[in-house]
Amino acid sequence: MADTALQAHNITRDYQVGAGLFSKGKTINALKGISFDLERGKTMAIVGESGCGKSTLARILTLIDAPTSGEIEIDGQPVDMTHGVSRELRRKVQIIFQNPYGSLNPRQKIGNVLTEPLLLNTDMSADERRDLAMQMLEKVGMEPLHYNRYPHMFSGGQRQRIAIARALMLRPSLLVLDEPVSALDLSVQAQILNLLADLQDEFNLTYVFISHDLSVVKYIADQVMVMYFGEVVEYGTRDEVFANPQHEYTKTLFAATPNADIASIKARLAKKSAA
Repeated sequence: MADTALQAHNITRDYQVGAGLFSKGKTINALKGISFDLERGKTMAIVGESGCGKSTLARILTLIDAPTSGEIEIDGQPVDMTHGVSRELRRKVQIIFQNPYGSLNPRQKIGNVLTEPLLLNTDMSADERRDLAMQMLEKVGMEPLHYNRYPHMFSGGQRQRIAIARALMLRPSLLVLDEPVSALDLSVQAQILNLLADLQDEFNLTYVFISHDLSVVKYIADQVMVMYFGEVVEYGTRDEVFANPQHEYTKTLFAATPNADIASIKARLAKKSAA
């Protein structure tokens, strides 16, 4: 039996808007019954246009927001946000955002950025925190001398490497990656995607990868979930979904991505990475 890292059962999220003294307002159904299972060490890509509910789902999966109804299990442990989520469970899930500079405190040196999660969540000594931060910098392809520098001193790709290092400091089992390479040029995209693949293998990480770039999705995903107006309209393995899309919305998305065969994608990324 497969080792399931993440399960979602009929997740809904409603928002009340326009309520006032003489008006009840209306209900916006941001998510409508989202369900899936994700095996440990695998990657599920979520695709769809802006406003389809991807970011809302990401906030729920990272325990930032609570669903209106439905259930989530992480490593077989049910999540009950109504009574507060344990520190141990929060450590299991981390998120990496599209804009690495926006997610890094510009006033903090990189060493402080990396060690802060350990300071807040562990009893490690200062030397232990520094040693682990140095090790993680090396894991993501950075140098020890970068420890005492500030975020503005790095390129976009380097900042994303730092953001990845910070997300891994607490050794999570699940990473939610919200458009992690869309702000980077193609050569840097290739480097970051290859880094993510290497880290997934080394740490047995499970990824939820949110993206609008179908070429990237086909390159990195094991499963694909297509969302449209808060609903799942297509869900299956990467090969199943790309080879035989069933929903008209999925077909429209794929028609707008002419170079979506794996061989050409890998060749393009390898070429850019070597440049």
